[in-house]
Amino acid sequence: MPDEKRLTGPLEDRFGRVASDLRISLTDRCNLRCQYCMPAEGLDWLPNDRVLSKDEIVRLARIGIETLGVEEIRFTGGEPLLRRDLAQILAEIRAFAPQVPLSITTNGMGLDKKADELVAAGLTRINVSLDSICPETFAELTRRDRLKDVLRGVDYAAQAGLKPIKINAVLMPGVNDHQAPDLLAWAMEHDYQLRFIEQMPLDADNRWSRESTITAAQIRDLLSEKYTLHQEPGPRGSAPAEIWDVYPRNTKEFSAENKLGTVGIIASVTEPFCSTCTRTRLTADGKIRSCLFSQTETDLMDLLRSDASDEQVAIRWREAMWAKPAAHGKDSVGFDTEDFAEASRSMSAIGG
Repeated sequence: MPDEKRLTGPLEDRFGRVASDLRISLTDRCNLRCQYCMPAEGLDWLPNDRVLSKDEIVRLARIGIETLGVEEIRFTGGEPLLRRDLAQILAEIRAFAPQVPLSITTNGMGLDKKADELVAAGLTRINVSLDSICPETFAELTRRDRLKDVLRGVDYAAQAGLKPIKINAVLMPGVNDHQAPDLLAWAMEHDYQLRFIEQMPLDADNRWSRESTITAAQIRDLLSEKYTLHQEPGPRGSAPAEIWDVYPRNTKEFSAENKLGTVGIIASVTEPFCSTCTRTRLTADGKIRSCLFSQTETDLMDLLRSDASDEQVAIRWREAMWAKPAAHGKDSVGFDTEDFAEASRSMSAIGG
């Protein structure tokens, strides 16, 4: 690694990508058991003393923003609302970074009780993981009968000013794939921004297969049973979602007057966007993951709990990101290549 890249500057990698979007996992714990994320019995949670403390999280955020060029932070999990000090974390970061967007990815449970406090602390936006608005299907997917709690939390968050609210949905064959048009109709009715995400091989049960993945092309076909999707040409930038305008079925004229809304499709498996990735991730136990599918991690917790300076932490962070693979944890693109291997941890342990 060139010395100037190691010692100074932003989080650049060998391929010229610069990471400015920081994802920090606050916990590996969750109060749901989604089929594509973790087993029904849950996982062996990290002991409390191996999870980043409030002060360590705030310090890493400060280093990221003030030294490494981080421009936005999203807190993930597990379920970030399970961190009792979430509002304190937000408030302390907001105090030194008033312009940096701070968001969370949540399952929505408990939002009705916490949204006001989080907004006051500096939270600017939320992503909610919600795969079905059918109570029976939701219970099957999450192994918990809590849809009413989630919907109540999402509605309250909107009233509290956390807009736009993005809804993240994963479709599974024979379970909720046929409900895709209804989920989109609900999201547009409530002015939520729906994003369908191809299921990725990040489940703790290791049951994922390329053949069982509902692809972006299939998602478009499912939505086309009720709607017409139209896309205006233009640059996508580093955004993972491909955005489509939604019109009534059989529409021929695409105008603002008959547009119903928009929908995003994130095709991580079949139409990867790794070449424009701008993300750097910290796990709840203080490990840098340069890619969701990395087979290696770089520990920052040992530095944080020693007498290391902020600059030493920044140098190790730069070194980790310089070694970021081209795509999917390797230097060749695609889930169908011979050298593909699933990530070394499940999504709940990594943070989304």
